[in-house]
Amino acid sequence: MSGSYLKSTMTQLERRFDIPSSLVGVIDGSFEIGNLLVITLVSYFGAKLHRPKIIGTGCLIMAAGTVLIAMPHFFMGRYAYTRALLHSANSTINISPCLEDSRKEKEFSTPENSEVKVNVDCDKDLGGSMWIYVLLGNLLRGVGEAPIQPLGISYIDDYSSEDNTAFYIGCVQTSAVIGPIFGFLLGSLCAKLFVDIGAVNLDGVTITPADPQWVGAWWLGYLVTGVLSTLAAVPFWFLPKEQTRVKMRNSCTASERSQFILEDPKEPKMESDQIHLLHMAKDFLPSLKDLFGNPVYFLYLCGSIFQYNSLIGMVTYKPKYIEQQYGQTSSKTNFLIGLINIPAVALGIFSGGVIMKKCKLNILGAAKLLLGSSLVGYLLLLTLFTMGCKSSSVAGLTVSYDGSEFLSAPVNVVPGCNVACKCPQTHWDPVCGEDGLTYYSACFAGCRESNGTGKMAAFYNCSCVWAVSTSSVGGSAVAGPCAKGSDCSKKFLYFVVTSVISSFALSLGGTPGYMLLLRCIKPELKSFALGIYTMVIRVLAGIPAPMYLGALIDAVCLKWSSRRCHGKGACRLYNTDSFRYIFLGMTLALGTVFLFLTVAMVVIVSKLFHPNQHKAPDNGRTGNRSALPQNGNLVSNLHLLPTPNWAQRETRL
Repeated sequence: MSGSYLKSTMTQLERRFDIPSSLVGVIDGSFEIGNLLVITLVSYFGAKLHRPKIIGTGCLIMAAGTVLIAMPHFFMGRYAYTRALLHSANSTINISPCLEDSRKEKEFSTPENSEVKVNVDCDKDLGGSMWIYVLLGNLLRGVGEAPIQPLGISYIDDYSSEDNTAFYIGCVQTSAVIGPIFGFLLGSLCAKLFVDIGAVNLDGVTITPADPQWVGAWWLGYLVTGVLSTLAAVPFWFLPKEQTRVKMRNSCTASERSQFILEDPKEPKMESDQIHLLHMAKDFLPSLKDLFGNPVYFLYLCGSIFQYNSLIGMVTYKPKYIEQQYGQTSSKTNFLIGLINIPAVALGIFSGGVIMKKCKLNILGAAKLLLGSSLVGYLLLLTLFTMGCKSSSVAGLTVSYDGSEFLSAPVNVVPGCNVACKCPQTHWDPVCGEDGLTYYSACFAGCRESNGTGKMAAFYNCSCVWAVSTSSVGGSAVAGPCAKGSDCSKKFLYFVVTSVISSFALSLGGTPGYMLLLRCIKPELKSFALGIYTMVIRVLAGIPAPMYLGALIDAVCLKWSSRRCHGKGACRLYNTDSFRYIFLGMTLALGTVFLFLTVAMVVIVSKLFHPNQHKAPDNGRTGNRSALPQNGNLVSNLHLLPTPNWAQRETRL
């Protein structure tokens, strides 16, 4: 829940701390960095210790990190947003936005003081570095999350029957998606509340959630999720270290545990209490060699790197993409993702576990289901290219001031229609003219008269706006950018439907993939294998994906905000066409590589898996292979692999 809430506040953090998307990507990747610091040690040594208590400790660490993220709100001053029209609602005086003396245009407003001068003392601009607290808090969350996945999944697999393992893991993965549902819904609620709620008079706030400068109460959700994480830690401390093991069933599913591994079932196992840390450390490198020498594990790991690069990048910047591409508010975007998209993911994961149980799919069936679901999801994502809205018509940025031609680059030349206004180039308070064009501000539109305040402001006699009624210049404008139009609303509906179906299709292969991962390795290496898998995904997908995709998104920014002391701030407007090509193009390019690796994995599994094979050829080896179950056994075919180093260690076979 806290992780998805962080995703929902990305645009809020950009505006509040005035930072670019690439820096937000670094903040998002700090979770993976924290996880990376401890995941290997926790997954390897934690498997021999009290796993539930280690998970409970991790939950408490996550709670502390989540609360730390909210702390900058209490250290920073009140949020200051730019607003040109600042007179009182009870005032009858019309203030001209076009000012020969532009001093008033450089003023900042807050709800309680509408004329706060820019603080030229950069040392007091605390907001410029407060994002570091968010980064450190997210890093601490990553440290606390490390034991949950590898130790939790292996704990379930150890103490459940073979027939129920896939179903149980599917239930756990599904319940893990319930948190993100509430996380995005909480993000939607907090995005509607002004950032300084409880500290200012909300009647004095002159912007709305639809305004590009709006910042919601991003900090409130972190306090809520921090308390819930603390409560979630309590039950783990009452679980036993070990439970009664369910007797292995003599079935095809039971024998699959040995289909990719070579292990003497009669080999005595050392009790966890008798294993010393030194012995565990000596066995670390051989165990690591076993894992990477397993071709199925290695291919699945490589494919997952590309898959998660694609998925993490999409999830991180999907709210921003919807806001910029379709003109939706942060609150509505988070609400739709939480109420529609995330449940589709949960249903897909759950359905994957049910299919595995009802159809009694073997390892080959799981691999084929993974490939089929990924291919369907890929094709659906491909159709999203056709569901984009055209770029916003912004005078001087995307179109000329008369709207007659599209611009390939922003124009810095001040047009003749507002040259006398002496408008500051750094000012961004967009208004929508009646000619359908968006202008930097009422000043850039050349407006001479105004009526109303902030969110209800209207401007008249605008020398740059073409009046529709009189077919001449001198039209009117209203506060805020122009809407995208009805055609864009229809495309947004198509986008939502296609996105939901593709999310379901992609998540359908989640549980089969996990079962494939668990069944291709030795039972005693489950926790270690999951830990290595998680660590590699963190390093090569979780950390870099938000960073490089955020940098690519920044490259198509058309209008940057200007920080008072530190230069360029957050992006106000993007080239939506380029944004769509980068966002969807990177997602599909990475998904293509994943599909090819999955096909290779299915080919290898199909060559090694022979369910009708009952007798294994001796191939000149000594020993008794018949001690292993041969129903669907792959052991007899492992010597055909080009790199069977991991199999050669079992000399008894």
